[in-house]
Amino acid sequence: MSSSPDSGPEQPPSSGGGVSIGSMTGGSIATGSHGTATSYNTTGAGPDPRHAELLAAIRDLRGALPSVADRSEEDAVLDGELAEAEAEIVGSGTADSGRLTRLLVGVRGWLGSQGAAVGAVASATAVVQGVAQLLG
Repeated sequence: MSSSPDSGPEQPPSSGGGVSIGSMTGGSIATGSHGTATSYNTTGAGPDPRHAELLAAIRDLRGALPSVADRSEEDAVLDGELAEAEAEIVGSGTADSGRLTRLLVGVRGWLGSQGAAVGAVASATAVVQGVAQLLG
């Protein structure tokens, strides 16, 4: 065997294939003459059933809050906390216990300071129950 200064030593022809992948993120690989590769990709995780129920309750409560023009400071703070929890559940499928605890404290505080409409109270109660189940 000879070698050229540019290409390094010549390698003997390969008698069989081998694949070595040090690291891979996403995608798919197939080897061999009949190999196939299928890749399933998602853009976000779906919430587990308890988080899905909480997400629905959060959306209901946000919808039951007074319109932006009519919101009190407490309404606005609660809506911000609800929006952050909603985004976390939509993005990752869950909400961490710190977020759930803040949400529980926020909703309970809001209920204690409001003469809220019946629909908002029912929605807030559903959020409290959903969070309590996830933390319990």
